[in-house]
Formats: sequence, structure tokens, C-alpha cells
Amino acid sequence: MPTLSVILITRNEEANLDACLASLEGIAQQIVVVDTNSADRTLEIAQKHGALIVSPPDWPGFGPQKNRALALATGEWVLSLDADERLTPSLKSEILTAINHNAHIDCFAIPRLSWYCGRFIRHSGWSPDYVDRLFRRGTARFSDDLVHERLVPNGSVAKLKNPMLHYSFMNYSQVLEKLNRYSTASAEQAFAKGKTSHPLKAVLHGIWAFIRTYIIRAGFLDGAQGFALAISNGQGTYYRYIKLWQLHQDAEK
Repeated sequence: MPTLSVILITRNEEANLDACLASLEGIAQQIVVVDTNSADRTLEIAQKHGALIVSPPDWPGFGPQKNRALALATGEWVLSLDADERLTPSLKSEILTAINHNAHIDCFAIPRLSWYCGRFIRHSGWSPDYVDRLFRRGTARFSDDLVHERLVPNGSVAKLKNPMLHYSFMNYSQVLEKLNRYSTASAEQAFAKGKTSHPLKAVLHGIWAFIRTYIIRAGFLDGAQGFALAISNGQGTYYRYIKLWQLHQDAEK
């Protein structure tokens, strides 16, 4: 029977981690947690679930950090999760079937159903949200992106049917905190690649992000949360481009 390693990277995830790791019962032979300076009960919770825990002193970015976790996996198959994600019983059953009866497939994309401040979002470009997460060890690695990293599989990819639950945003304070953090990281990544911006470009990209989310991707069908999500997408895009412009302004001083 193939073995499965589950890998996670964490920082101050005590609100999410226990439910995430509890959802792995009966499926994971190994849990790997690579933590970055958690000051809450994250490590205690990981220990309770028998995880292998590593705490590097530096933060190299999301992609490199996930590759650190991947390097510690020993299972024939690897499942990459975020702490705010959960496996359902139906998905666990499907994963076990997939790794036991698909000799010619090396990677599986899992649909993700995401929670946004009071409801699961089923439109707005968030559903179906397939993410490559389950793969045969040695056939994939993560991109080196500082943020918005992705798995880069070498072989064939198939899709699973049952979604995992993603409790991405429980309240609007979390939305604002992540918006600020991710727009900064995205701007720094774009700056390192030599990309440029301008205030007008930031405004136009922000407006387009709102239109794409709310109208083209039918965010209006997600009710008040769909409208709020479209606004936050527009804000995040605007701040990413305006911060990139600011980085160039600072570099020229």
C-alpha cells in the first residue's frame, strides 16, 4: 500500500492547525510542518498530532519554504496543504483510491471550496478552484516564487472530484491583513523581475480586477460577500501596482 506524507508550512496558525491535522486521521503516514517563528500554540498542536517539525531561522518565501517541507517527506505520495484547509471524508476516500489505483498518473489537482467572511464562494473566479496538491514524490517541486507559488509537476495531471474546504477568510480584518502582506510581496517579486508601474496603471488594473470578479466571473451571484470580494480583489491589485511604482521611486532617490 502506498504511503502518504502531508506537508505544511506555518506561522501562528493555532486557530486553524488542529482542525486541519485532525482531518488527516486515517490517511497520512507522515506529517511534516515547517514553521516560521510562531509565537502561539502552533508547534504544540503540531506535536500533539505527531508531526515532524522543523523551524528554520529565515523566511525565503512561500515557494522555497514549501520545497524545504517537500525535502523532508518520505512517503511515496505527497499531499501539500495549507493550515486553513480541511479534507472531507469523501475526499480522503477519493485520495486513497487515487494513490492505490493510478499507476500512470503522477499528480492530482484537487478542487477547493473557499470560505469568505460568512459563506462558501461558488463563483467570482473562486470555483471550481483546482490546485495541484497530490503528487508522487520525486515528480514535482514548487516554484521559487516568494508569493503565489505553484506546484510544477513533471508528469501527467488528473482531477479529483471531491473538494477540500478552504477557510481562507473568517472576517474582514483577515482580508485587510492578507491584502497588505500579499500586495507587498507581489510588488517586491515584480520589482525583482524588472517590471514597472505607474499610478494610472494601478488604478486601471484595480478597476479591471473588480469588473472581472464581480461581472465577468459572476461574483454578483455570491451575494454581499461576492461584492466585498470583488472590491478586495480590486484593492489588492491596485496596491500591488502602486507599491511596485513606489519601489521604483525609492530606488531612484
